[in-house]
Amino acid sequence: MNWIPLTTQAELDALLVRFGNFHDGCIREAHVWTETYVMENMHMRVPHHMDNRVRLLVQRQWRDPSAIELLFEEVTTLHLVPPPENYAGIIMVATLMLEGEIFYWADDAPWHPSAPHRDRSTWIGARKLSWRDASDWMGPELRYGGPEPTP
Repeated sequence: MNWIPLTTQAELDALLVRFGNFHDGCIREAHVWTETYVMENMHMRVPHHMDNRVRLLVQRQWRDPSAIELLFEEVTTLHLVPPPENYAGIIMVATLMLEGEIFYWADDAPWHPSAPHRDRSTWIGARKLSWRDASDWMGPELRYGGPEPTP
């Protein structure tokens, strides 16, 4: 399935409607990577552009679609707040917004990047955002990698 780029607030709003505002959803997985690496000869490759990316798999208890992937490129912020112990990590309503040149997704609404309590939520800011249907990725299987074996 091809990635669908999002470029306007209207497109973000349409995705929110299509995915039911992320209601009864959960973050199933996240994958973070960069283009920075150390080669076998111990030289480091460091690009001269923002190379941070995040893939986020979100599942929900509704169909059409029941899961989507969000691809954040040129990530400016990744703020992860795990649910506290004995608390279900269910998304009731999420935020998708374009503020200036940055796309924001947060697992709470109302949420705003300048709000004083913004860091109580998981949120991502990026210069580019795309999505795709991942409805065939339901269930417990990990798609971005598996857990390490227990020693």
